[in-house]
Amino acid sequence: MGEAPAFFVTHLENGYTNGFGVKSEPKNRDTSVQIGDRSFVIGGNHEGNPLFLGVQIHDIITNKWSSPTVLGTGPKPCKGYSAIVLKKGRILVIKKGSASDDSIWFLEVDTPFVREQRKLLGREVVAWSKGVRGNAEKPIVISGPSGVGKGTLISMLMKEFPSMFGFSVSHTTRAPRCMEKSGVHYHFTDKTVMEKEIKDGKFLEFASVHGNLYGTSIESVEVVTDSGKRCILDIDVQGARSVKASSLDAIFIFVCPPSMKELEDRLRARGTETEEQIQKRLRNAEAEIKAGKSSGIFEHILYNDNLEECYKNLKNLLGIDDHAPVNGVEVEGINLPKEHTVTKMEDKILIQETGEGTKKNMIVLDLSSINGGAPGRTRGIDLDTVKSS
Repeated sequence: MGEAPAFFVTHLENGYTNGFGVKSEPKNRDTSVQIGDRSFVIGGNHEGNPLFLGVQIHDIITNKWSSPTVLGTGPKPCKGYSAIVLKKGRILVIKKGSASDDSIWFLEVDTPFVREQRKLLGREVVAWSKGVRGNAEKPIVISGPSGVGKGTLISMLMKEFPSMFGFSVSHTTRAPRCMEKSGVHYHFTDKTVMEKEIKDGKFLEFASVHGNLYGTSIESVEVVTDSGKRCILDIDVQGARSVKASSLDAIFIFVCPPSMKELEDRLRARGTETEEQIQKRLRNAEAEIKAGKSSGIFEHILYNDNLEECYKNLKNLLGIDDHAPVNGVEVEGINLPKEHTVTKMEDKILIQETGEGTKKNMIVLDLSSINGGAPGRTRGIDLDTVKSS
């Protein structure tokens, strides 16, 4: 089978009509990709933000332009792009002359996630995800009532396998306390900024506590995964429900006490809370256990009647062998030539190096096994370099 052009790309050098009789003047690096009756114009700024690549949609039938809500963290503008229409409502965007960890991006325009968000928000939506080589272990969501011992179980995992597990750093709008460092204890941020990022779909879960926002961003989880570690999220049932509804493919584990009497004894043994606080925690725990068991969120339920036995069961669930070394899965960037042409052949993207004084090598991106997606990472890209004969 011979190579075929990926699709028809229009570089908008002469401007275009925006449907209202006003002439827009996009920069030469803007690229238009047609899917059905719509053209997706990629380039410029996202909502006037010079840090992110913008997207506009042109309806060919009505000749009207719209600016969709752009979810996820998008690529930064650069000197030029190549864009390829893929199956299942995705556009592959290749940035020219970019760093290896910023060269491959996917714009989702009609995936299940985008369709769901479009229905929820009631307006046009697209979403970005970064493309990376290799796969990664699924993040782990662990929930359970206060006093059940989930924190102890997580600490045991982190101590025994420090190179395998990592925590995402949560965001908060409260002020840092003494000795707290931003990026270590929390990402301390402004409330208006966090509210905007929540609206833009950049958070897996969030909650308002005493007037301050707390939440887990998608990027904070992906950063841990990119480092080769499995991200552990210690969140309540409500937060787990939000994560379950997101595009993050995770393992959900709920830790139960052997009985409410045992849980009460553990809370009292702490000696750190008043009777009123203990009774409140017990009421919350009873409701949380009921929700954890009946919600359908959690694939696995562990009973912590014996800590060592429960820890062993947790490791079995995660597929950890006591006798084998455990290392994280390395996720790599993709090095592309600054000057290249792009074609598509089935599930393979052929990137041909061009320019004088180059070796004219070809890079083959195999997309047949990609997984994940917006608004985080698209993983599983396989790369091979074919040297010029």
